[in-house]
Amino acid sequence: MRQSCGDFELAFLNFDFLNFDSESWRVSSQLTVIFLQLSFLGRIDRTSVEINRPDVVAEVTAAFERYEQALVNNDVATLDELFWQSPHTIRYSATENLYSYEAIAAFRASRPTGDLRRALRNTVITTYGSDFATANTEFRRTSSGKTGRQSQVWLRTPAGWRVVCAHVSLLGG
Repeated sequence: MRQSCGDFELAFLNFDFLNFDSESWRVSSQLTVIFLQLSFLGRIDRTSVEINRPDVVAEVTAAFERYEQALVNNDVATLDELFWQSPHTIRYSATENLYSYEAIAAFRASRPTGDLRRALRNTVITTYGSDFATANTEFRRTSSGKTGRQSQVWLRTPAGWRVVCAHVSLLGG
């Protein structure tokens, strides 16, 4: 039996999944699973999800910009703060798959700090109701010129907006 997820379902039905590579397909599938899990837990009203409420977009944009500043300045404490402290938190990248807040924090504490500065483009923040959002962006590393993309799932928690799932990949070339 098919359950309707309102506007969110329409957005996914209209999205061009055929042009995704295999890694992007896995990530988009993970994002869909997270949304459905949250909706069935009652965090999201599946019948009347309001897309891009201006106040919620502003909140998530501020959290996303705070994350970006922490990332390029290697502010590990802020990066750790902005990830959901849960064993269910996931971060995939070009070189590792991290499962749990603890694994992500350990990675952050020991990662290389070179070539962190980057310019963003095509950033899209979409909110679903008042407690769930996605942030997707493309980037170009300032020093190396490497290009990539980043996807994040944000969840409003009692402590504020937190990343519950993230994916970072570099593009070839």
